[in-house]
Amino acid sequence: MDFLIFYIISGLKINMFIGIISDTHDNLLRVDKMLLFMKEKKIDTIIHCGDVTNMETLKYLSKNFKGKIYLSLGNVDEMYGLFKKNINLKNVIVYEKSGELKIDNLNIAFCHFPWLAKTLAKNNIFDFVFYGHTHEPWEETINTTKLINPGTLAGMFNKSTFAILNTENKNIELKIL
Repeated sequence: MDFLIFYIISGLKINMFIGIISDTHDNLLRVDKMLLFMKEKKIDTIIHCGDVTNMETLKYLSKNFKGKIYLSLGNVDEMYGLFKKNINLKNVIVYEKSGELKIDNLNIAFCHFPWLAKTLAKNNIFDFVFYGHTHEPWEETINTTKLINPGTLAGMFNKSTFAILNTENKNIELKIL
């Protein structure tokens, strides 16, 4: 009987949501609002498409988010020396130019720059490619790959935005703070 109960429970499928953010630019007020949303929705994975800006902001994000953070570094991160730092935060995995993940049978790539994102999308091996840099939310499809920019979390030049990926139905939802 216990085996039967375990089998039924283990067969449940729960939607998995991933937070997609970019261009934080040290705006901790917006980081806090985004983190509150992630906590309320029980989101335990963040993909950050670059321009955290400095190490203190990355430490703050790491300390206040208990899940995994996958980060590709951006041009401002390079300007402020984040490339040169030994980033030793247990829940942060850093990729210098671009990263690749497989989550819930989805092939995901992420980077900071639009030109690199388009190159990755043209390879036609990813379901999603996420990027930042332009501070503008954007979605397009190249071949079979969805190319997504979540906008700027900092709210620089545009409203403060981020995206949520539902890995079960493959929907992307833009959130405005």
